[in-house]
Amino acid sequence: MIRISIDAMGGDHGPSVVIPALAKVAKRRPDVNFLVYGRTDAVRAELDKFPALAPVTQFIHCDVAVRMDDKPSQALRHGRWKSSMWRAIEAVKSGDSDACVSAGNTGALMAMSKFCLRTMATIERPAIAAIWPTLRGESVVLDVGATIGADSHQLIDFGILGAAMARAVFGVERPSVGLLNVGVEEIKGQEEVKEAGRLLRDANLSSMQYHGFVEGDDIGKGTVDVVVTEGFSGNIALKTAEGTARQIAGYLRAAMSRTLMARIGYFFARGAFERLREKMDVRKANGGVFLGLNGIVVKSHGGADDEGFASAIELAYDMIRNRLLDRIEADLDLFHARHPQTPRAAAPEETRQ
Repeated sequence: MIRISIDAMGGDHGPSVVIPALAKVAKRRPDVNFLVYGRTDAVRAELDKFPALAPVTQFIHCDVAVRMDDKPSQALRHGRWKSSMWRAIEAVKSGDSDACVSAGNTGALMAMSKFCLRTMATIERPAIAAIWPTLRGESVVLDVGATIGADSHQLIDFGILGAAMARAVFGVERPSVGLLNVGVEEIKGQEEVKEAGRLLRDANLSSMQYHGFVEGDDIGKGTVDVVVTEGFSGNIALKTAEGTARQIAGYLRAAMSRTLMARIGYFFARGAFERLREKMDVRKANGGVFLGLNGIVVKSHGGADDEGFASAIELAYDMIRNRLLDRIEADLDLFHARHPQTPRAAAPEETRQ
């Protein structure tokens, strides 16, 4: 059985979305059990609506819920040891759970995850990795919001983490990895990006195929299996893509209802439009994986509906089933054996915030 701990109080909608999502996953994945953390008055009524969850769900009451507008330092001060978010993460550390899923405050979730689980021995900063729909299928993009700015060694770590995730999720033996840049020419870009590219090319790792630099339009094309960038540009790219998908969907709905002929045309082509809508459904790509920690934590969008939150849970399920952490540790050991360097301690203030 796979055990997943759930912060039921996170997100814009809390248990009213989280619990129906659990019911969907339990129906699709019969080998999963849930540890649900939250306030009894908010969660119990929702759980009672889904009797089928009873055999696979254990509910644990928590007095505190981290608010969506809490600063990470506030969440740690007031929610450590007792909030639903902390308890769900702590279950991973104690071995009671194989992964944690929350739709709560991203900064608080990252701070608590780093404080509770700690980063892997050779990782300075964790990254948030997202599954990105492309013309070729799907790609892994990281970092999409955990780290603002990154040096060359951090970008290399992100590449190794992303390649391990691609191997686990996509089953690709040697994923292609590209560094997001302002151009594909080797002379372009910031020095950190150019240095990371040189080191990755020289390393010639068996766990990945370094493609070189990629540009923004290569993400949607699916030029590589893994796109590596720092969190500022990665988060902007993610939010831009999600907004563009909704914008195009809005244009199509307006165009198909404008005239009688358009409605008739939609009637005959509705199968194609349904497939397009399925491909552009941002709920299917919901869930960012915190990579580089001694445990699996998945962040769902705060505004996700039950299908979106279910997708985040199933992403955690896939990470567990395909032994993501074992793959990451093996790849990191291989790289650092070839390129030993003095470990650098993470910034103390960052660790505490």
